[in-house]
Amino acid sequence: MSGPSLLTSTGHRKYLNAVERDRFTAAAHAQPDKACLLCLTLLWTGGRLSEVLALKPEHISRDEGAVIFRTLKKRDQIVFRQVPVPRSLITALSEGKKPLFPWQRTQAWTIVKSVMQDACISGPQATARGLRHSFAVHAVTRGVPLHLIQRWLGHSRLETTAIYSQALGPEERQIAERMWD
Repeated sequence: MSGPSLLTSTGHRKYLNAVERDRFTAAAHAQPDKACLLCLTLLWTGGRLSEVLALKPEHISRDEGAVIFRTLKKRDQIVFRQVPVPRSLITALSEGKKPLFPWQRTQAWTIVKSVMQDACISGPQATARGLRHSFAVHAVTRGVPLHLIQRWLGHSRLETTAIYSQALGPEERQIAERMWD
């Protein structure tokens, strides 16, 4: 298969499945507040690690129930995107001590890896990028239109987002079952 894929070259998933998402969430809740908040923000926004670390209090929109990311991948221009998130996450982000996330990228990466280990998740999906992929696959399985997922992820091309409709196993079955309801 050429182009982007949800599988590695050796056939391993790059995203967390539903069971792993639940285990990751439980393991995150066992962490100190800031670490838990980092993990849940990654899980529920699909943000890139660097984008989440760059969040400031003014990027939390209580009224809209959304997190506003500066899309860091578009370095030559300033582009913001708004991602709706659960109210509980907005509350936690709004009430947390400032700065939101006081870590460098490597420290945050270590936190995510540690939570993955605590959740007994290993493999290529056990990363911050795996959480981003998981966010998108979860959105597809829940019937969110691809154009919204594209906007939330900050993709410039719908073709890039469309790879998330290639979910396999239980996720593929969940997508198919929506046709039969």
